[in-house]
Amino acid sequence: MALKALEVKAFQPSTKTYRKSDEKGLYIEIRPSGSKLWFLKYRIDGKEKRLGLGSYPDVTLADARTARDEARAEIKAGRDPLFERKMEKIEKRIGAGNTFQTVAEDFIATKLVANEKAAATIKKARWFLSHLAPAIGNRPISEIKPAELLEALKKIERRGHRETAVRTRNFASRVFRHGVATARCEADPAALLTGALATPLVKHHAAIIEPKPLGEFLRAVDNYTGGPIVKLAMQIAPHVFLRPGELRRARWEEVNWEEGHWTIDASRTKLRRPHTVPLSRQVTAMLRELQQHSDGFELMFIGQRSHLRPMSGNAMNSAFRRMGFDGDTVTSHGMRSTASTLLNESGKWHPDAIERALAHGHSDKVRGTYARGQHWEERVQMAQWWSDYLDRIRIGGQVVDFQAREA
Repeated sequence: MALKALEVKAFQPSTKTYRKSDEKGLYIEIRPSGSKLWFLKYRIDGKEKRLGLGSYPDVTLADARTARDEARAEIKAGRDPLFERKMEKIEKRIGAGNTFQTVAEDFIATKLVANEKAAATIKKARWFLSHLAPAIGNRPISEIKPAELLEALKKIERRGHRETAVRTRNFASRVFRHGVATARCEADPAALLTGALATPLVKHHAAIIEPKPLGEFLRAVDNYTGGPIVKLAMQIAPHVFLRPGELRRARWEEVNWEEGHWTIDASRTKLRRPHTVPLSRQVTAMLRELQQHSDGFELMFIGQRSHLRPMSGNAMNSAFRRMGFDGDTVTSHGMRSTASTLLNESGKWHPDAIERALAHGHSDKVRGTYARGQHWEERVQMAQWWSDYLDRIRIGGQVVDFQAREA
């Protein structure tokens, strides 16, 4: 006989647990403690099971009947509601251990550290993670919604760091894809946020791209009175088109004096490919002079405090400022733009030869291969022509008296 709400309310505890049945397998269990618990009795493959539906009065008679009917519908569809509930608990427990933070750290360890990515790449990934950790770091990765990720990114954007926000979204997307690949989440909510952030403001590295001011700059470098290693780095940099990090971390073992080239190891290049630079007579002479200061050490441009560390990443830029060149005029990285602009404007060299000299990537994998044989002879000629050109404009006039700043 079906129960009535007033009956359920009136049931009193006894010295032993007892049950009162409703309909279709539903019953309430009254325990000596006074608690009243709802259960559904059912059979799966001939085996009797019972499913807890909650406690009275939090779950009323009407609520219990609704839960019973939903469970019976699952059983009719061939599912075991008790098994489904256990799986939900397991998934929640696993999900709690698979937070965005733990999956991100696993991504960094397995995809970056294990694959021997550059230390700077690993450091930058952890920096991106530090932006996201306060908002979603402790959240199960499978439960993170696009809206909460967007709010974390918008917080970065509101501080004026548009590019950081976009790059952090890209990092988050890689973490979510790693989560999908390792069965810890089912989707990448970051992918849905493409276009949701403000476009970063493009800021190019300051560079001198006119011959006359470039000559003035080169003469000012020749008159620099600071440390000899920094001075030589500033003198060599315009000739070789290397990125600042590639230059300052250079090792003597990379220079092949007999064949006249300098090969940057793949571990130090942006594209993780070896990059070979042909040495002009001028660069060879400057490297020989540099040997007087760091010969016998592994590093070419040793730091002031230890020969085991390269010179500071800001050494050249700081020297430029002391010489009177502000950050809107010249930067160490901008010297690559100087070479690219003037070499292209000369009309003497194939654009691909210039691109390979700059170690730029290309969407076409064949054109992006950095074998020495590709345009190598042209690059050898171009390197010498460029050094000769820099010499001509360097000695083409009097030294300009820039308003120098105090160190």
